[in-house]
Amino acid sequence: MVTNLLRAIPDSRLQRIAAPCGVVLFGITGDLSKRKILPALYDLAHRGLLPPSFSIVGVARQPRPDLPEVIEEAIREGAKSEVNETTLSQLMSGLRIVAGQYTEDCTYEDLRSTLAELDETRGTSGNFAFYLAIPPELFPTVLGGLGRAGLHNGGDHSWRRVVIEKPFGSDAASAKKLDEVVTSVFDPSAVFRIDHYLGKETVQNLLALRFANELFEPVWNSNHVDHVQITMAEDIGIGSRAGYYDGIGAARDIIQNHLLQLLALTAMEEPTSFSAEALRIEKEKVLEATHFFGSVSESAVRAQYESGWQGGQWVRAYREEEGIPASSTTDTYAALRLGIETRRWSGVPFYLRAGKRLGRRVSEIAIVFKYPPFLPFSSTDGLGHNTLVIHVQPNEGMTFTFGSKVPGAVMNLRDTTMDFSYGHAFTEYSPEAYERLILDVLLGEPPLFPQAREIELSWNILDKAEAAWESSPETLATYAPGTWGPQAADEMLARDGRTWRRP
Repeated sequence: MVTNLLRAIPDSRLQRIAAPCGVVLFGITGDLSKRKILPALYDLAHRGLLPPSFSIVGVARQPRPDLPEVIEEAIREGAKSEVNETTLSQLMSGLRIVAGQYTEDCTYEDLRSTLAELDETRGTSGNFAFYLAIPPELFPTVLGGLGRAGLHNGGDHSWRRVVIEKPFGSDAASAKKLDEVVTSVFDPSAVFRIDHYLGKETVQNLLALRFANELFEPVWNSNHVDHVQITMAEDIGIGSRAGYYDGIGAARDIIQNHLLQLLALTAMEEPTSFSAEALRIEKEKVLEATHFFGSVSESAVRAQYESGWQGGQWVRAYREEEGIPASSTTDTYAALRLGIETRRWSGVPFYLRAGKRLGRRVSEIAIVFKYPPFLPFSSTDGLGHNTLVIHVQPNEGMTFTFGSKVPGAVMNLRDTTMDFSYGHAFTEYSPEAYERLILDVLLGEPPLFPQAREIELSWNILDKAEAAWESSPETLATYAPGTWGPQAADEMLARDGRTWRRP
């Protein structure tokens, strides 16, 4: 089976060159476009993975004569590759700007004319991906405009796709409604929901680690695994994101999508192939079997950061941040204790946590193994659990912790580690997540994009926690900046006889 799975993976997907096409970028002046999307498009062009005729159409709500210069500056600042003037000039030659309000049909008529001009002058063949790098509340407006103008249909010999950024709704009901809006315009197979975590090299390597190595798969179950911890920590506050973040919070922003996707990939059964459909089936099975490990009130913790010293400077409390109401109950930290009722994982708790103003920036998956059933040593004081840690960011790689004898005349034990780092092990270029995912959109390859049912199942899990928190406002704890969260989260693990890892 492993051999068949490996044969199903293309030799080098990122060496496939996109056919003639273009991207229509709504929100081209926004932070996401400037920091991630535009630099990723340049990096793809620099590596020869975009056709020479590739075109970018920016849709801006206000005319901006300086927009080409702003775009070029964003590329120069954010590109991972060294900027080559010839490549940049070629990419910029395919830039077109359409200025107009998203609510006005004339904007979409102008867009239609622009796409027709690009088909004629640059040979884009009617192939366009509409990238909605805009707030979710604008999705229905833009999708409706695209539908009324017939821009969702490129004809018999071309394709049209739509790319949607998270959040995918704010609960299960709104996610379902959003999906109905999107699929009323675009065919479900043409909808690409971006979760940039799934584009990270280490996340994809998790599948290779599990299914290409006989060493790990036989012990990847409740017979050998004590528990699993999945962490996404940031050492910064909300910055300028108050308008987006307040009312959303860490659980909705991170756990519902990123961390539950990581849980599904960690816990799923072996797929029959790495096709989008095969992966979707196995991830959905895991999410359908996932529940709170005990009562929701005992298995869900939320908190806000207070003011205090962090990294040698005084930082404000969340409620003191600019644009945040003094009465806000939005969580900047959330932790869940979940279980998966399958033969493989029954009885194994999965601890998920995400937060801002924590000890340092890190994302990881830690598989903590049980102790051997018998230890013939007179003392095991220095011996901890064997632990396999998959480092998602910032230093992509893996660490395995195991017990070893300390040099000397007596049998003293101590934990030591074996480390694998992508930067040291490989000389090949490692694409950024957005670079990989955008190319997958242009190629029409959807394995790394969560499907509607996965999103609905994830919301079904988180909605239970949100309902419990809403009914009990007093459960909002606090924590000092630079720490690893509130005492309530430590107590949640302590009741199980466990502790959080210190990344």
